[in-house]
Amino acid sequence: MALEAPKLDDRAFADIVEEARRRIALYCPEWTDHNLSDPGITLIELFAWMTDIVLYRLNRVPDKNYIKFMELIGMRLHEAEPARAPVTFWLSAPQPTSITIPSGTEVATVRTETEDAIVFSTDGPMEIFVPTLQHLMTSSGEAAEGRSFVMHNVAAVEVGLDSFPVFASSTPRTGDAVYFGFEEDLSHHIVGIQLDVDTAEGAGIDPNNPPYVWEVLGTTSNQSWVKVDVDIDNTLGLNVNGLIRLHLPQLRRAVRNDNLAYWIRCRLDLSDDKRGYGVSPQVKRVAVSSWGGTIDTTNVTRIRNETIGRSDSTPGQRFYLEHVPIVVRTAEEYLLVRYEDGREERWYEVGDFSTSTVEDRHYSVDSQTGELRLGPALPQREGHIRRFGAIPPKNALLMMTAYRSGGGQSGNVAAHTLSVLKTALPYVDRVTNRKAAIGGLDAENLENAKLRVPGHLRSLNRAVTASDFEYLTRESVPGLVGRVHCLQPPLTSRGEVRVLVIPNITRLQGFISPESLTLPAELRGDIIAYLDERRLLSMHLDVTAPAYQWVETEVRCRASVHYKFERVRQTVENKLFEFLNPTIGGPNGDGWPFGRDLFISDIMAVLLTVPGVDFIRSVKMFPVTYQDGNFTRGNEVQELPVVAHGVIVSYRHSVRGD
Repeated sequence: MALEAPKLDDRAFADIVEEARRRIALYCPEWTDHNLSDPGITLIELFAWMTDIVLYRLNRVPDKNYIKFMELIGMRLHEAEPARAPVTFWLSAPQPTSITIPSGTEVATVRTETEDAIVFSTDGPMEIFVPTLQHLMTSSGEAAEGRSFVMHNVAAVEVGLDSFPVFASSTPRTGDAVYFGFEEDLSHHIVGIQLDVDTAEGAGIDPNNPPYVWEVLGTTSNQSWVKVDVDIDNTLGLNVNGLIRLHLPQLRRAVRNDNLAYWIRCRLDLSDDKRGYGVSPQVKRVAVSSWGGTIDTTNVTRIRNETIGRSDSTPGQRFYLEHVPIVVRTAEEYLLVRYEDGREERWYEVGDFSTSTVEDRHYSVDSQTGELRLGPALPQREGHIRRFGAIPPKNALLMMTAYRSGGGQSGNVAAHTLSVLKTALPYVDRVTNRKAAIGGLDAENLENAKLRVPGHLRSLNRAVTASDFEYLTRESVPGLVGRVHCLQPPLTSRGEVRVLVIPNITRLQGFISPESLTLPAELRGDIIAYLDERRLLSMHLDVTAPAYQWVETEVRCRASVHYKFERVRQTVENKLFEFLNPTIGGPNGDGWPFGRDLFISDIMAVLLTVPGVDFIRSVKMFPVTYQDGNFTRGNEVQELPVVAHGVIVSYRHSVRGD
């Protein structure tokens, strides 16, 4: 994105005239006629006009030189970033055949009298499969990971000719589970499981808070099970016939009891003092179906096969795309040159033409202005003219096969606002985004770019020192990195550089979910690809999320006179969440320092600064571990050690009055 020189002095002609007229009383008190007809006022206006010209011409020189210097060292303004959101496509009813949601399908917010619709389009196609239940089995107790499985006849269960207990133990206990193995990869599908049960069984539980969880075998390498979002469950805790509808995440094909499939399970969980079953529910019939799917979408409008002009065979030609701003192009989005004889050639986008030769079919695109530029021709010191890039012959037609326009903070729409299906699709009943869109950023302004100059000069686009890696990591994915820290020897192995990345978190107050702190694979890949081009060949690079040390506290305090305790309690809790925060916490408010231990005295000191706290009676601190979707609290400690690649995160806090 090109740098634009600013208007440094915003004083206009009228401002200069007014300033001169205010000084008349000081320098010439006998001058009392200030009407426009007075010759003196005419002279003031004349000199104001001349001064305006001087300000316009001369006062722009220093900052303009600074901007030109930024251009010379290769700085560019960051482009606008489009927001992204997963959108769920609901079918009108389960279909007998697979349904495909095409790539580029557009959804939007509702258009109002004051606001235009905000359009999102799908990043790729998705096929909504008809699920095939291959395997059905139950297991008892904590042996659910590979022992004591009981297989059931799928064909018989699907037609109601066989029944089985959901939880295999004679007295159901934690860990009992029923497993559904599917042939198809149902990642991001909405799967419905229709269960017919014996209503005489399954008593003893709270039907509004059933003691089981639905899980899938996720994509992590440690064989972990991931909790599933339940859309509806009208079986009243498996006590009546009904439908259970699940929003599935990414699945992984794996082996359970020597059977290879994509697995979903319902596991008995009696934690949190839930009431258990006296007798296991008895299932008489099972039927599975697909109700839709969730697809990643981006806040862009797709434009295809746009003709931008014809070549006049001169160097440095410029053309302009119709829709701006433009997001980063993919491999399928490029310039196509069509010759008069019907031949077509693909041209390749480059950031600049410094290494282009006369044979290279190169072009550049300014994402903000939409300017598409072909290679220039420049005179050399030896006297000849050098061409940087090939030139299409005269009358050759130039066409962009596709590009995407959009981006900006306006795309960060709230959950359940993308409800309009702009592309008509058969069998699709409705759409919605179950989560808010995130990641939308406006194009960078010049003032922010100036702040990046020192870091750019220190790194010179090469990653050598720790600060170089941290600066270039932020540059690789602008706006998507919340915090970055680089570890080098002796904290790492010899020759290894470890870059710790905390993704940008939209909601920093209160409890931060583990999912928000997870480094997405796509973001990690983009950072690695960017740093690999700039690191030393001898360095081994590792980009990963830090080790999060979760912490829970119990605080007893007394509120000062004239302060309501409930208000003080809420303030203390908010202060703890703010202080024990990986992004905005710590002693300096810029995130908890990597590798810094946490002490009881740290918490005592920060709580004493809270208005309304008379004194702190006691503070208890507990380490918390997070694994497989579950939090486990440890024993009380006075000091919480943190590894060099770790950082503190709040779990929950209990604040009571004295």
